[in-house]
Amino acid sequence: MNPQSTLPPTPAALPQSGARNGAGRRGKGRRSEVGLFAGLGHVALAVWAVIVIVPILWTFLASFKNTTEIFSSPWTLPGELRWENYARAWTKANVGRYFLNSVIVVGLGTFGTMLFGSMAAYVLARYRFWGNRVIYYLFVSGLAFPVFLALVPLFFVVKNLGLLNTHTGLVLVYIAYSLPFTIFFLAAFFKTLPSSVAEAGMIDGCGHTRLFFQVMMPMAKPGLISLTIFNVIGQWAQYQLPLVLLSNAKDKWVLTQGIADISVNAGYEADWSGLFAALTIAILPMIIVYAIFQRQIQSGLTSGAVK
Repeated sequence: MNPQSTLPPTPAALPQSGARNGAGRRGKGRRSEVGLFAGLGHVALAVWAVIVIVPILWTFLASFKNTTEIFSSPWTLPGELRWENYARAWTKANVGRYFLNSVIVVGLGTFGTMLFGSMAAYVLARYRFWGNRVIYYLFVSGLAFPVFLALVPLFFVVKNLGLLNTHTGLVLVYIAYSLPFTIFFLAAFFKTLPSSVAEAGMIDGCGHTRLFFQVMMPMAKPGLISLTIFNVIGQWAQYQLPLVLLSNAKDKWVLTQGIADISVNAGYEADWSGLFAALTIAILPMIIVYAIFQRQIQSGLTSGAVK
């Protein structure tokens, strides 16, 4: 037997072993904390998913029921698929017209928002000039201003421009309403793009306009897609602005106004199945759009944060 193996550990070795044990305990403690918070996060996400999914699923099932089934057996499957509920909502309740109006207004509003917002964000992010930060913070301050506080002055401004009860006036207001968030997000995204590419484009003879549309915008595609989807969803669900600006032009109403009108009339005509069919028509397009572009949205958000 080796005599050295029976000797007690040297004093110098004891602190090192204790340090390793202490580090191991701290590492285990951190892992347990991370595991606890991860578990709580998963529970919170599961609860949130139930809160969101259950009303949507219930609305979808109720759209195939008749009024008796909706109130007598609200949590059961419909006895049959009553597609006539959708036909009645589309024609009798004029959901088809409101749907088309929403597509026109939201399409033009989103296009204008992304065009002007991206150009303004690019200039504020990539060019240095006197008043740059002042203009940027004026745009960003719009995020802190509740829209309902501006409804009365906004009504008179649009009226004085002769655009009250027109889709043109509503589109312009949608653009102005969506610009603060768009500029705030895209300005941060444009700052992450490499300057060497812009310099190479200028050396090759690109002007400022050509550089923006042919070089910088394709590079900012992930961020532009993310903001486009957010603006589409936000403008599609807008109710206050159309209610104020299109109050006396029922043929120009958007989908949210039409559904609100159906819900009021449902109390007198008892056409609850038609109401839920109209709600499903309004909800499904946004769910489909988000499901199709969810990867682009996630990549756009992470690209702007990581670069």
